[in-house]
Amino acid sequence: MDHQTKINKYNRIITQLTPLLAKSSDEQARMASVVALIHYKMPHFFWSGFYELKQGRLIVKLYQGPIACMELPVNTGVCWAAINSAKPVVVANVHEFPGHIACDSRSKSEICIPYKNAEGLITAVLDIDSDNFDNFDDIDVLKLCEILELIHSVEAFEAAKSEPA
Repeated sequence: MDHQTKINKYNRIITQLTPLLAKSSDEQARMASVVALIHYKMPHFFWSGFYELKQGRLIVKLYQGPIACMELPVNTGVCWAAINSAKPVVVANVHEFPGHIACDSRSKSEICIPYKNAEGLITAVLDIDSDNFDNFDDIDVLKLCEILELIHSVEAFEAAKSEPA
């Protein structure tokens, strides 16, 4: 997919998600909707989901695609690299990534983006795999970060609506 087509596709997803996410104050429901929509709309996404950071462990939560690893070994793999660096990690070839966790042997490239809640704490990681090599780039990083911001910006919007004037 060329860059402009990808940007346009992400912009349509963001346009679709914004009013959808405003319909619920539940963070998990919003996260599930994000995963479902991006997975459905981006044909190059083989597996899309969130791993929740819970008591020092990364445990699978909401996802679309083939069966997932239920828990990722601590400080191993791309998800933990994103959590530990607090930055998105893009891997063109997962077979060349030290400590890569192969939940599904068809995965060839991966992007992981730490999810920060409304308080700015990393509570999860968005993990997306592709069955194509070199499938993710800076556009994916930029637009997926924008999408993750929508989850808690909607939360802040909802909180502001419920405060007394």
